[in-house]
Amino acid sequence: MPKAIRGFVRAVEAFNRVVGRFAMYLIFAILGVLLYSSISKTFFVPAAWTLESAQFLMVAYFLLGGAYSMQLDAHVRMDLFYSRWSPRSRAVMDAITIGFLIFYLVLLLYGGISSTQYALEYKETSYSAWSPPMAPIKIIMCIGIALMLLQAIVTLFKDIAAARGETL
Repeated sequence: MPKAIRGFVRAVEAFNRVVGRFAMYLIFAILGVLLYSSISKTFFVPAAWTLESAQFLMVAYFLLGGAYSMQLDAHVRMDLFYSRWSPRSRAVMDAITIGFLIFYLVLLLYGGISSTQYALEYKETSYSAWSPPMAPIKIIMCIGIALMLLQAIVTLFKDIAAARGETL
């Protein structure tokens, strides 16, 4: 593979590793918000912001950690025939399926950008009692989808290299 592709693969994986490891710690923020919610409901006046904050943090946790999960190959895979195939056959099939994922992620990113533009332009808020602005979580959504798209492209390059008998 050309040096430019190798450099791209290293850069994307390094960035996704940093973002993914940061995202792992969001679970503690979620726990803190939910603990505060439980305490406030038991002893004080319940806070209106806790449930939606925990949901937004969970969305950030899931979307920002997705690319890192893909990088580690930690996602769920249905394995009926896959384990019996040769490494080259697996790489070819992975390259084909990752192509479908890239197509899906491009469409998802397009829709996410459109939705984010709407949220910014019209100052969209949630339909809850707290009514927070939706733009920040939609921006995080677009960042997470973009990182996943970059990681999918890296995975495609790795699969093409594996199908050719090379390593990246």
